[in-house]
Amino acid sequence: QVQLVESGGGLVQAGGSLRLSCAASGRTFRSYNMGWFRQAPGKEREFVAGMSRNADLTVYADSVKGRFTFSRDNAQNTVYLQMNSLKPEDTAVYFCAAGSRPGTYYYVRRQYEYDYWGQGTQVTVSS
Repeated sequence: QVQLVESGGGLVQAGGSLRLSCAASGRTFRSYNMGWFRQAPGKEREFVAGMSRNADLTVYADSVKGRFTFSRDNAQNTVYLQMNSLKPEDTAVYFCAAGSRPGTYYYVRRQYEYDYWGQGTQVTVSS
């Protein structure tokens, strides 16, 4: 069982930056692929970034590539999403997730391959 708690969301102007954190409970954190997803009002939840348990694979959605950076600190049981050059279309509730599937491109991108989810943190980017 893994419990995930996101933090770091807020209101920022376009072009600004935020860093989201996701703290995980449990001693097996390093056994999980980790992912960030987001859901904007009236839209389906979508993939943002994913990282394999060994951190040897990081995948980004095309919409955030070059602007967002995903990192993990296994010693602190925490993952981070550094978001730069934010745009109004980045406005959404951001969720982190943990999954026990193999750490391959196929699994780290698919939300249904994740087992545990946080409650989400709101990110609002004003124009």
